Amino acid sequence: MLYDVIIIGGSYAGLAAALPLARARRQLLIIDAGQRRNRFADRSHGFLTQDGAKAADIAAVAREQVLAYGTVQWLAASATGARPVENGFGVETDDGGLHTARRLVLAGGVVDTLPEVPGLAERWGRQVFHCPYCHGYELQQGRIGVLATSELAMHQALLLPDWGRTTLLLNDRFTPDAQQRAQLQARGVCIETGAVRAITGQADVRFDDGRVLAFDGLFTAPQSRVESPVARALGCEISTGPMGGVIQTDALKATTVANVFACGDAARLGGSVPLAVGDGTMAGLAAHRSLVFAPH
Repeated sequence: MLYDVIIIGGSYAGLAAALPLARARRQLLIIDAGQRRNRFADRSHGFLTQDGAKAADIAAVAREQVLAYGTVQWLAASATGARPVENGFGVETDDGGLHTARRLVLAGGVVDTLPEVPGLAERWGRQVFHCPYCHGYELQQGRIGVLATSELAMHQALLLPDWGRTTLLLNDRFTPDAQQRAQLQARGVCIETGAVRAITGQADVRFDDGRVLAFDGLFTAPQSRVESPVARALGCEISTGPMGGVIQTDALKATTVANVFACGDAARLGGSVPLAVGDGTMAGLAAHRSLVFAPH
């Protein structure tokens, strides 16, 4: 079967892309491997009308609503590659299938590479976070630590005092200059030097020298990479920055490859559920319009 659109990734962005296409009665296939980026977090915050809802429930309800449209099919699989074929693209999946469509939407998200600190991964999404807008309020203006992985920790450290008493843990990753120290002081941020050995308890930081500092929550900046190999297989341009890589898109979420669109965390730095939904909606609209106004 030649679908109108194949959407790779069935989380918030992919489902948001599917909805306007489904409502236009287009034939869709959503390919999803079941690995939401925010699966480690219980609650989602900052999404209008869904603030504080369970992250898994938002995704489940969205999937139910999208699959209620009769032109939408769902495939639980991983997309392993893609190539141009007559009339569109062929997408290979790990079950040995080849699925074809006139347009592609890449919404496969990213994978986070966390700092290699014992105890951090077990607390990721629960006591250790990356987005203050998603998780800062729930710390109730308590003690917040920022674990540096690079100089980018300055950004988090300067933001977070609006959510609690903030300490920048340099972790031997960089040394603030005089101007940076003045910025931190103006925001009331404390600075702690020394390498971090482990995270224990609620969010207790153990240093190499034996010191222990207790926090209500920690923030850090992981490196991220685009999860799906499809973008590279097709030759989509990847923009690489200090936090990792994302698929390059224009304002309408079109990639550098004609008739391929991308949305969600795979196509923007600093993702969240509401941003993913907005990007996905734009990608779905743009894919539909391309089918109407540039069908070949």
